[in-house]
Amino acid sequence: MNLLIKQATIVDSTSPHNGKVMDILIEKGIITQIKKSITPEKGIKTIEADGLHVSAGWLDMQVNFCDPGYEHKETLDNGLKTAAKGGFTSVCLLSGTNPPLHNKAQIEYVLNRSKNNLVDVLPIGTLSYNQEGKDLSEMYDMKLSGAVAFSDYKKTTEDAGLILRALQYSDNINSFIITHCDDKTISHDGLINEGVTSTKLGLKGIPVLAEEIMLQRNIQILEYTGGKMHIPTISTKGSVELIKKAKVKKLNITCGVAAYNLLLDETELEGFDTNFKVNPPLRTREDIDALKKGIAEGTIDVIVSDHNPQDIESKDLEFDLADNGMIGLESCFGVLNAALSSKISIENIVDTLTKNPRNILGLPTVNIKEGVQANLTLFNPSKKYVFERSHIVSSNRNSGFIGKELKGTVVGVINKNEFQS
Repeated sequence: MNLLIKQATIVDSTSPHNGKVMDILIEKGIITQIKKSITPEKGIKTIEADGLHVSAGWLDMQVNFCDPGYEHKETLDNGLKTAAKGGFTSVCLLSGTNPPLHNKAQIEYVLNRSKNNLVDVLPIGTLSYNQEGKDLSEMYDMKLSGAVAFSDYKKTTEDAGLILRALQYSDNINSFIITHCDDKTISHDGLINEGVTSTKLGLKGIPVLAEEIMLQRNIQILEYTGGKMHIPTISTKGSVELIKKAKVKKLNITCGVAAYNLLLDETELEGFDTNFKVNPPLRTREDIDALKKGIAEGTIDVIVSDHNPQDIESKDLEFDLADNGMIGLESCFGVLNAALSSKISIENIVDTLTKNPRNILGLPTVNIKEGVQANLTLFNPSKKYVFERSHIVSSNRNSGFIGKELKGTVVGVINKNEFQS
């Protein structure tokens, strides 16, 4: 594959070309030239677009492709197409599957199924056997097979001793754990954020305390044991403060936020639209402002799509019966850029999708320089558009952003000597 990217603004905080408008020549998948102007030769495909920007390929640390077991919601093959459409060249795949990714055979299944795809799959094995929260999973075997970390996805580990042992064991094998924070004894049967909207609608609320008390517990265990912990999606002002204090103590903790929690607040639920029923729930404007500040200050490390497809039988139900989850890969950049671009530089936004997740996962940094394999995302951060059903590639349509104006479009992705627009 030979490509010439014309007059693109390079967004790479580690590159001397950062912020410069350059031409980039890619030959057989390798960046061979970066210059102010390059004259295309015969047989070289040229990519040009208004407002074109280029960065290292984006990485999403939290997606659910439902395969194996729930292929009626999404398949691995289609999920990877969806990721590429959203601008991602790598995704961390979590265990929203049946069976869960709880042994080496399951890890090898997803890696073998995806090995020839443009999008790199980074499987995350379960923290506990079969996600039951009782016994540790086969961490070492899964790591040898390619698992990059260990998590029970949206299932909170109530057993504090299991978290302690998981931290110790994962640290011994040079890995780490990812743990969702939601104390079910407090949020039990809760449907939306506890507050004015839940009271108005007569829906059982999920207190911020459920997230924050579990987060505080996990931080204290981390402080006791050492090791490395990642909190995938925080959603409250108090959680931002807890993470900030833990980092001041030099604990090895990082965290992320779902893009939808940066733009949507609890009032979206006033129409009882189950597409807005997510976990963590949509919170208040005060929480959203705190999350944005957390990103600007570096307290929050990554932004994720939290892509979670649900079929119509799981969503078109009474509100209390509907499953949590929203698709997000196709809309992710438009959502987070609309939420953040007025206050945070494009370099900092891109770092949450590129440099930061790779640092957390211990992966090599992807650079935009001559002589390296091209792993790039092409995008326009300024273009506004209304997100429509036609933009959705996922097998299901459970998005709360249909009909909403977003900001920022993806032009295409380049990886493994392939280009997809």
